[in-house]
Amino acid sequence: MLFEDRFDAGQKLAERLRDFGPDAVILALPRGGVPVAYQVAQALGAPLDVFIVRKIGVPGQPELAMGAIASGGIVVFNEDVLRLLGIPEQLVEAVIAREREEIERREQRYRGERAPPQIRDKTVILIDDGLATGATMLAATRAVRELEPAKLVVAVPVGSTQACALMSENADEVVCLKTPSPFFGVGAWYGDFEQTTDSEVHLLLERGRQVHKRSDEPAVEQSARRGAEERSPMRESLVRVTTENVTLEASLCVPRGAQGIVLFAHGSGSSRFSARNRFVAAALHEHGLGTLLIDLLTPDEEIVDRRTRHLRFDIGLLARRLIGAVDWLTLNEATQTLRIGLFGASTGAAAALIAAAARPDSIRALVSRGGRSDLAADAVSAVTAPTLLIVGGEDAQVIELNRQVLGPLGGLARLEIIEGASHLFPEPGALEQVAELAGDWFERFLSGERSREYADGPPP
Repeated sequence: MLFEDRFDAGQKLAERLRDFGPDAVILALPRGGVPVAYQVAQALGAPLDVFIVRKIGVPGQPELAMGAIASGGIVVFNEDVLRLLGIPEQLVEAVIAREREEIERREQRYRGERAPPQIRDKTVILIDDGLATGATMLAATRAVRELEPAKLVVAVPVGSTQACALMSENADEVVCLKTPSPFFGVGAWYGDFEQTTDSEVHLLLERGRQVHKRSDEPAVEQSARRGAEERSPMRESLVRVTTENVTLEASLCVPRGAQGIVLFAHGSGSSRFSARNRFVAAALHEHGLGTLLIDLLTPDEEIVDRRTRHLRFDIGLLARRLIGAVDWLTLNEATQTLRIGLFGASTGAAAALIAAAARPDSIRALVSRGGRSDLAADAVSAVTAPTLLIVGGEDAQVIELNRQVLGPLGGLARLEIIEGASHLFPEPGALEQVAELAGDWFERFLSGERSREYADGPPP
C-alpha cells in the first residue's frame, strides 16, 4: 500500500506540485480524480474543476474506441479506427450526440450553472487517482490541447511505467509519484479505494470553489477569516487505541479551541477511511469540533471479514471497542476535557447507541446516518444523550426501523428524512445535508452555552 486513500494521495501529490502556485488551473477526471485534485487545489490555492471525458465507442462494439468527447464538446477521433472500419458519418454523429448529452448531464450535476474555468494561456494540471492504460487521460490531454493552454501537466499519485511514458509524449510535463512494477492496477496501491460518489464530487467542487474565492478577498477580510480558521488545522494525526487486548488505528483531529469531539463508528465493511464519514468530519471541523475516526477491526480481522462478512455484523464486538475508544478519549491528554459525541453509520449506529447507553455520563450527543439503530435492541431505552436519526427518503425499510426506535429512546430524539436520498446518500447534495444536520446537532450539544444548559436536563 502506497496511499491510505485518495485524500492521502492528494496531499503527497500536492507536495510535488506546490511550485505551480495559485495561477494554475486544476482539472480532475471524475470521479476518482476529484478527491486527489481537491487536496492539490487546496495546497496551491488554485481553482478546481472537472474535465469529463467519454469514450466514443464503435456502434455494435462499444468497447472499441473510435474517439473521445470531452467537456466543452471537444471531439478527438482515432482516425485509424475510422478509416479501417469505414463507419458511416451519420452513425458516428449519433454516438457523439448521445455521449455529448451524458457529458452535459454530468456537468450539470457536478457544476450546476457555473461556467467552466478559462484555461487558454494558463497552466493546466490534469489529475486522476492513477494511470493503468492511460487511455482516458490520453483523450483528456488531446482535448485540453484544443483549448490552447500555455502548459499542460499530467499529475497522478501512481501509474504504470507504460502509461506514464505515453503521457510524456502528450503533455508538457508528467508528475507520477510512483510507478510500481508489476503494476496490478490503480486500486492495489490504496488502502481504501472506495468508489467516489457524485454527491462527493459535487461537495468537493463546491468547497474547492469557496477556497479559491477566498484567495481574492481584501486583506482585511482575509485576516478576519484566518483568525476563524486557526481553530481548524488541516492535518490529522495517527493514534492507536488499545482496548480488549487489541490495538486499533484511528485518525485524530482537534481544532484549536475545540469544546467537543465526535467519535465515528463506521458501517459494515467500511473503515476510518470512509469517504462519506470524512466529508462529515470535515464539516464538523468547520463547526470547531474535533473528530476521531477509528478502525473498529484490526487489519488481520478485516482480511478475515472480507471473506466471511461475519465480524462487520458482530454488533456486540463493535460496541465494546467503541466503548473502549470513548474511555480512551476521556483519558487522553489532548481530548480528556472535550465533550464527546458519537456519529454512527449503518451497523456502526447500533454500536454507537450501545456505547451511549453504557457511558451515559460521557456521551453528550449522538447522530446516526442511515443507521441500523434497531440492532441496538434493549440498549436503546437506556440512551439519554440527544439523538438525531438521519435517513434517506428512498430508504423505506430503514426509515421504518428508525421510526420504531424513536419512541423507546430515553432522551431527546429526532428523525430527519432527506427527501430523494437513498441509503448511502450518493445523490447530489444529499451528503452535504447530512453534514449540515450533524454539524448543527453536535454544535448545539457539545459546544458553548447550549451544552451546559442541557447538562441540567433535556430542553423542553
